[in-house]
Parts: sequence; structure tokens; C-alpha cells
Amino acid sequence: MAALSLGVSVMASAQDKTVKKIIEIGQSDNQVMEINHHLSNYIGGRPVGSSALTHAEAWVKDLFESWGLEVMVQEAGEINVGFDRGPWYGRMLSEDGMDLHFGTPAYTAPSRGKQTGNVLIEPHSKREFEKMKGALKGSWVLLDVPSNGMAIDWSDAANEKRAEAMKKNEEIDRQNMEIRRYNMTHRDETPKEMLKYETTTALFYKEMVEAGVAGFIRSGAVPLRVMYDRANCYNITMDNLPKVCDIILDEAQFDIIKKKVLRKDIFQLEFDIRNHFFRGPVKYHNIIGIIRGSKYPNEYVLTGGHLDSYDNGTGAVDDGNGASLNIEVARLLATAGAKPKRSIMICVWTGEEYGLLGSKFFVENKTVPLEKISNYFNRDGGPTMATSVSVPPAMYDDFVEVCKPIMNINPEIPFTVNKRPGVPQPRPTSAGGSDHAYFAMNGVPTISFQETDPKGYNFEYQEIWHTERDIYNKVIPEYMEHSALVTAVVVYGLANLDHMLSREGLYKE
Repeated sequence: MAALSLGVSVMASAQDKTVKKIIEIGQSDNQVMEINHHLSNYIGGRPVGSSALTHAEAWVKDLFESWGLEVMVQEAGEINVGFDRGPWYGRMLSEDGMDLHFGTPAYTAPSRGKQTGNVLIEPHSKREFEKMKGALKGSWVLLDVPSNGMAIDWSDAANEKRAEAMKKNEEIDRQNMEIRRYNMTHRDETPKEMLKYETTTALFYKEMVEAGVAGFIRSGAVPLRVMYDRANCYNITMDNLPKVCDIILDEAQFDIIKKKVLRKDIFQLEFDIRNHFFRGPVKYHNIIGIIRGSKYPNEYVLTGGHLDSYDNGTGAVDDGNGASLNIEVARLLATAGAKPKRSIMICVWTGEEYGLLGSKFFVENKTVPLEKISNYFNRDGGPTMATSVSVPPAMYDDFVEVCKPIMNINPEIPFTVNKRPGVPQPRPTSAGGSDHAYFAMNGVPTISFQETDPKGYNFEYQEIWHTERDIYNKVIPEYMEHSALVTAVVVYGLANLDHMLSREGLYKE
């Protein structure tokens, strides 16, 4: 009995030393910002199918291996054609000319070199289309419906909906002709109002493409939100590449240009857009670093963030913040010599922006038994500071014990463990907005840290979310360093408990 007690004491002492080492390294040699710098500035934006994402996957794998982690490379899917973004430039050619502030969604067409053309406003009825169809060739067309960041849907299904709207507009156009005639012959009366046309993005899309337009231009709020061709990217092949440019333009410049068109001013727009496609298939992968448990190797604590991003920015925040933090967690644990009782998996997911593809694949293919996952921590969103955690009553004592070493590592901002009300939450039945979703849907605990901006750096997630401002300068170093340290200590602590976290009262079944 004495020997057993001594063994437990030695093990606890070793664990305490490891935690102290993690904290020491995390405070004196934290590398999270260097990792983010390499990811966002050397590699850059990382859409599914891009060379950048492929390079980033290989880089993360090499890092994990260099730190002595076991590495799982998990193919989560493939896309027919690859997409890489080159430089883009545009300007208005006129006496009051200006450089244009715009973006193009991933998987949309390049310009034909430096391409110059006149500007037209899109037609709303067949009569309007017939009147202008000869002028469409080589012209840039302003669309009525503002951009939501996604590419224009040019699929057959979208064109069928356009055809329905065209029929309605034919009737509206007929009625408007009657209203015009009435107003012309009843000038002494209050004129009747014209009926409004049905609006849909690029009503005559197919017809305008066949007429030879240079591209379409939509208005976008600043900062520009620029994403990808959600409807068509998986159906694109080298034989049916998109044909015309899809431009999201600064709303203020859009309004200026539209007014000039309505005044029939003489001017042109010039664009040089280098969007590059290459033959696939292009595979994409989860990169998972594993520190195998010494006592319970088939039980797991998971932590993760996604590697892919949009590429109008550099993906430094969404989710370079989560990916780089978790890569640093792996380094802290490995450098401190962590030897946990149960296995720790550092999950760098792929394809989150294209539909949670990586984490969904991991869960649905039962990469590990879901009932053997003690918790999955997800980091996605802003580069804010992990300042607390809120847990069900059955987990509270375990989290208090595990979090003791970090509660006062920043005396200005103590870390706290809060007990949730003892009312189970409904288990999610549909996927949410990040990689925790499929875990939660399958009953896995997805407790994550509450993240705040305690020093008032005025970070606003909506400013960078899927926009051109998702860049390295928006990442907050001291918050990132603190959060990486907190995550490493807590993940290691949970992996060293003599039991998995209780799921009692977690979800309402």
C-alpha cells in the first residue's frame, strides 16, 4: 500500500513539474504569433483546392513530426479543379478616374488580361434585353442585387428560377407600358406609379454571358466580404470553367459609377484579374497531432481549429487564430515533455468554410470512438483572450482542479471556472457554424473557453469575418499567447484525470 502511495505521489509530482514547464515556456518563449505570421503572411489565404492549403497542410505535418508527435493525415475529400489567386487591379478611365476597390470570390473567372469596356445597367425585361443586347459584348454590367460575398450562382437550378422571374417581369412590363400610356393621356391627373420588377441576381445571366459581357459588378459593403462559388465549385471541371468575371465593388464607388451610367457619361472600366485554375483532383486533409496516453491510450481529449480560410485576406484570424494557437499548444506540450494518462489529439481541420468538411469526416467516420472523447475544445472566431470556462455541475470540480495552475498566471485578469445552471441544454440536431458542431450533435462534450477583450482593444469580429481585413495586423498577440498557454494547461490537466469528464446533465436527450 505504501509503495502504491509513493507511485501515485511521484506521478503527481511529475505532472506538476510538466504543468510548471508548460507555463514557463508559454510565458518566456511563446511562439504562437510566429506560427500565425508564417501561416498568414508566408502562406496566405487558404481556400479548399488551393496550393496554399496544400502547402499549409504539409507545413503543419512537418512541425508536428519535428516535435515528436504521432501524426495522422486524414484525407477528408477532394475537389475536381484547383484554384489559386493572383494579383487583381481595376480603375475607372475618365477625367475623374479612380482606382477601384474590389474583390472576386474564389472559383470565379479571371479577366482576359487587362480588359477595358463600357458600363451598362442590367436589363430587367426581355424588351430591355433586346434593346441593349448588341452593346453587351465586352461591357461590364452593373447588377441590382447587392453582394452577400458569395459568387453569382450560374447553375441550371438558378437559371430556372431566373426564367420564372422573367415571366413575371414580362407581365409587369406589359402593365407598365399601359401605365405609361395612361399617364401620357391623363396629364392633368396624378400619375400612376410604375410597378417594380421582380429582382434576382443577374436576371438575364445566361443571355448576357452568351452576348459576350466582360463581367458582372455588384455592390458590396466595406470591408468587402468576399467568399467563393458555393453553388458550383464542386461541379467545375477544366471543360466548364466559369467564363466571365464576378466582381464585388466598394458600394461608394458602385454608386458613383451607376450615376455616371444613368447620366450617359462617356467613360470605361479596366480590370486585370488573375484568378488561376489548375487540373485536379485536389485532395484536402485533416492534420492531427497525437500525444498517446500512457494509461488510457484509447480515451481522448481533443482541441482544434481549422486551417482553411478565404483568400481576399490572409486568414490570419478566421481561423489562423485557432490553427496557430493549437499548433502552439502542440509545441508547448511536446517541449515540456508532456506524458498524459489519456491521449491528446491536436486537430487542425480542413474545409470548415466549405461546410465543416474535415470535422464532419472525422466524426462520421468514427476516427475514434465518440463515447471515449472526454471533451473537444474548439477555437474559431476572434483572437480574444480565454478568461473563463462555464461547465455543467457534474464537471465543475474537475475543471476547478485542472484550472488551478492558471487561475492567477495573469493577476490583472484572473481565470475563472463558472458553474452552469443545472438544466441540460438540448443536444443540437443540425450543424452550427464551426467544427464543434458534429461532435455536439453526437453527444460529445464541446466545452470551450469564454473569450473576451478585457483590455479594451476594440476588436470587432464582424469587421474581419470573411472580409479583406482578415489579416495579421488584426491578431492580438498578448491574448493569443495567454490563450495558447491556458489551452495547453487545461487540455493536459483533463488528460491526466483518473476518469473522463462526466456527461451527466450535459445534453437534454
